[in-house]
Amino acid sequence: MWAQVITRGFPWIAIALSAVAAYLPQIFVPLKPAIVPLLGLVMFGMGMTLTFESFRRVLRIPGVVALGVGLQFLVMPLAAWLIAVALRLPPQLMAGLVLVGACPGGTASNVVCYLSKGNVALSITLTAVSTVVAVFMTPVLTWLYVGQTVPVPVGQMLLSILKIVVVPVTLGVLVNTWLGPRLHGFRDVFPALSVLAIVLIIAIIVAVNEPQLQRLVLPVIASVMLHNLLGLGTGYWLPRWLGQDKTTCRTLAIEVGMQNSGLGVALAMKYFSAAAALPGAVFSIWHNLSGAALAAYWGRRRES
Repeated sequence: MWAQVITRGFPWIAIALSAVAAYLPQIFVPLKPAIVPLLGLVMFGMGMTLTFESFRRVLRIPGVVALGVGLQFLVMPLAAWLIAVALRLPPQLMAGLVLVGACPGGTASNVVCYLSKGNVALSITLTAVSTVVAVFMTPVLTWLYVGQTVPVPVGQMLLSILKIVVVPVTLGVLVNTWLGPRLHGFRDVFPALSVLAIVLIIAIIVAVNEPQLQRLVLPVIASVMLHNLLGLGTGYWLPRWLGQDKTTCRTLAIEVGMQNSGLGVALAMKYFSAAAALPGAVFSIWHNLSGAALAAYWGRRRES
């Protein structure tokens, strides 16, 4: 019961703890080295929701999966760059926003897809595939869009994604595949643990950026909201234009619009700056609010 309360209350818990971090940054700043281990915990939890069957589903619906992953890595980085240019964001904020756009789909998308009456199996498959593809695509796309503005260490970033994402996700998949039926209660707790980890990461980023928060927060919020809404809109209407059914379009919209912003935060902190991590932190809060609103709207409709 408590795990469901935490999971459903994620955006509000994140906002509350972020407010505490803004007023009492000294509590959270020393926790900065914990960001990568916390994200590793989140990725392990994601792996615990998958089995090798999740990846085999790709062979059954290759066209739709290719469309979803293609939209993920074509729309979101480009939209981030265009928004950053249009709003004249400073180089570090631009790098952070593009980095979020170049990240794979977020784990929360699977829950939102379920609540929106989307295709949950497709959602899980797209999250899994985009996470694997991101090992190469995230650093390369970040370099492509912002490499002329800020240095992007592609090789080092690739290795970091392997360590932060691929290793813990693979361990989670192995544990779930071999011991899944025996870990039912334990596995159900992981979404709540993931929420707490992401909330703490957000609070740390807010605390680290506290000296310049007032100057940066409004442009970051505006750019993140536009970015997410463009992803959701394009993810729905482009597949609809291509003839996909409404259930598939809902699923693709959620997968394209909801990013693994925690990964963006960790990479931004490691390779750019604390300011570059702000878009990822704000995105983590906002895309859950917009996702919850979509789930409430679509969940009441019977279209297929």
